[in-house]
Amino acid sequence: MGPIIPVPMSSTVLFWLIAFALVVATLAVLVVPLLRSAPGRTRPAEADAATAIYRDQSRQLDEDVAAGVIGADERERAHEEIVARLGDELAVPPAPAPTVSPRAAWIAAIVIVALLPATALLAYLALGNSQALDAGIARQRASEPEIVAMVEKLAERMKAQPDDPKGWLLLGRSMGALQRFKESADAYAQAAARLPNDADVLADWADAQAMAQGRTLAGKPTDLIGRALAIDPKHPKALALAASAAMERRDDATAVRHWNALLATLPPDSEQARDVRETIAQLGGKAATPPPPQATVAASSRTSGSVVVAPALASRLPPQATLFVFARAVQGSRMPLAIIRKSAGELPLQFVLDDSMAMAPGATLSSAREVVIEARVSASGTAAPTSGDLSGESGPVTPGTSGIVVTINRIVP
Repeated sequence: MGPIIPVPMSSTVLFWLIAFALVVATLAVLVVPLLRSAPGRTRPAEADAATAIYRDQSRQLDEDVAAGVIGADERERAHEEIVARLGDELAVPPAPAPTVSPRAAWIAAIVIVALLPATALLAYLALGNSQALDAGIARQRASEPEIVAMVEKLAERMKAQPDDPKGWLLLGRSMGALQRFKESADAYAQAAARLPNDADVLADWADAQAMAQGRTLAGKPTDLIGRALAIDPKHPKALALAASAAMERRDDATAVRHWNALLATLPPDSEQARDVRETIAQLGGKAATPPPPQATVAASSRTSGSVVVAPALASRLPPQATLFVFARAVQGSRMPLAIIRKSAGELPLQFVLDDSMAMAPGATLSSAREVVIEARVSASGTAAPTSGDLSGESGPVTPGTSGIVVTINRIVP
């Protein structure tokens, strides 16, 4: 490879051009083999393909140190950034059961295309070192043995500094990129212990755990998926994993329910939505009617008010706990018709509930004659009531009512 000739382009623009090219290349590496593979066939080693992108970064890195472009500390940070990018680009997709139809491979590919670029962007914003990139790190390359050494060094650092959840997440992604899935799952477990209410962490842990135990979602992964969905019932990756787990155990009815829940989060006319509907049809199910777009949500469903805490309970309010505000029908099922999730530290809170916040198509605010608005502070972060939670509720109101005041005034026994 010849020398890189500088051009009059800002480092920021250059970085995003290179990042875009790498994301496209990574998607091709992950998705094309997935769509070509037959059910039950072992997935190709994506780590080898992605590592090739960085093959000679070490040489360029050493040259920059020798030329005084960067220092030793910047070199160390650059190594960690390489690991972070590699981990994001090789995020492990859900593992389908050996008997799953080829359509499931399309769904897994959809999930990768939808989630991988966003995950890589968020990881860079949280962990990236833009100054190192400005110094030329975007052009540096490292060999695979060096990447392994960097991951091992990160693992040693986490033993000495175990209270850093971002470090554990980085280690989990990095171990997954190296296909060391048992160590990846262990790292995600450590991150989840420090971020117990993070659905993203639980879904990634379930994914890594499934790979570690022979590409099956039975057992522990299924439990983790359930915890993720309890925190965020509309979490796309958790829904895709839940549907895959149901298909693995041949529970088509449950799989259809989860695919329909995922379908509700997709644009109705998108390619992804069409493929999900076809999968539902192959399972003998019926795709749910798409919910109305946000702009056309029935005005009569818009229900608003405030949540306050009774003075007697103010001292017992944990500010880091999760606050759920939801509406349920006065008669019939107690399943929430609309729900929002906030932090208890935001109290007192002004809230708005409408049909766009429904948990299931058809079970909406506007479908009920009367509802009760309930607020609950959960220290565990789970949607199910737990002893010690703080809660309160309104009296019966008609959907579309404004000015409702919900007072948190009791402790769940």
